[in-house]
Amino acid sequence: MNPRIYFDHSATTPLDPRVVDAMAQFLGGAFGNPSSQHNEGRIARAAVEKARAEVASLIGAAPEEIIFTASGTEADNLALLGVIEAKGAAGHVVTTAIEHAAVLHTCRALEKRGTKITYLAVNGEGLVCHRDLLRALQGSVDLVSIMAANNVVGTVQPIEELAQLSRLNGALFHTDAVQAAGKIPLDVNRLRVDLLSLSAHKLHGPKGVGTLYVRKGVQLSPIIFGGGHERGLRSATENVAGIVGFGTAAVIARQELEAEKLRLSKLRVQIADRLRDLSSKCYFFGHLTERLPGHLSFGFRGHESETGALISVLDEAGVAVSAGSACNAHHSGEPSGVLLAMGYNEVRARGLIRLSLGRFSTQEEIDRFFDKLSRALVRLKWQEHVPAGTHRDGSFVQTMLS
Repeated sequence: MNPRIYFDHSATTPLDPRVVDAMAQFLGGAFGNPSSQHNEGRIARAAVEKARAEVASLIGAAPEEIIFTASGTEADNLALLGVIEAKGAAGHVVTTAIEHAAVLHTCRALEKRGTKITYLAVNGEGLVCHRDLLRALQGSVDLVSIMAANNVVGTVQPIEELAQLSRLNGALFHTDAVQAAGKIPLDVNRLRVDLLSLSAHKLHGPKGVGTLYVRKGVQLSPIIFGGGHERGLRSATENVAGIVGFGTAAVIARQELEAEKLRLSKLRVQIADRLRDLSSKCYFFGHLTERLPGHLSFGFRGHESETGALISVLDEAGVAVSAGSACNAHHSGEPSGVLLAMGYNEVRARGLIRLSLGRFSTQEEIDRFFDKLSRALVRLKWQEHVPAGTHRDGSFVQTMLS
């Protein structure tokens, strides 16, 4: 019996066995509290600081600029709430209409406290317009928060240019890089961002640990209070095993990034072409070139309202794909807010299927996926017989691969 096919790496990734090995010691014998002064505590502290340096290296940061959190969501909250509360005034935040809920819901909470929030529109490919940001920056702005890569459609933003615009106009710049880290190069000094959020479980590390990069000199107020851990910004006894796993995952991601980026890009292009071969009704979301290497979002014309049925049939057949962000799964059946913000109507905004590959995705899995998908389309009566190769277009391949 063939194992299940997991094509939902944007939701979470399986632990790399090398990460499991690194964590094992700290799930058993090495149990000390990193704040303790005895030998057990010193062993734990050394492991945390080693991991801090490893995570810092993934993004070109200094170790002292890394604050460990319990998640990417907490890192986003600390960035936004921390900046505004440190200002001691209501403040003004600029963000986009397609951010992760961790940013959008924090912005809504800030609005209730009197903070002005400006939501930038995006175009049909999910990109922010530089002119719109510049227009928003004409007033006094404390913080701009724009995600590096969208979790729903995979579009990658021009963060370096957007951050430069923000800094030239006196605003701090934060990017939620949870989806981007380990998949595309990120260097905080080249990008010139002030704050950057990461999450271990998106790059084959453990759940329950994240990071906020805080550029030296940026002032934040804590949002969790207690013993003053993590430079006073995140009180709580550190999750040593999780942090160690994050460090190892960061090292592997940095070492293998370029090779994986190329491999996953080629697999994504192949999947896109085979989808077009399979059905003339297939269409794609997001930017064709400025996108994550292993991420593809698509739909089937005329069957948008039945997308949930296809995902269920695939699940029964042993294939895991999604209809968008796992964090919004309790709103399943509703049109995607990201797609509505990109200008799609409610019909199209219900039709998204997200397929996202990872380190352990294989050619053999892709071949099995298409066998199961073609059977599912026939079962649901979505598909007429289309000879293989009918829709193949070399220019499309080249565009997707660029």
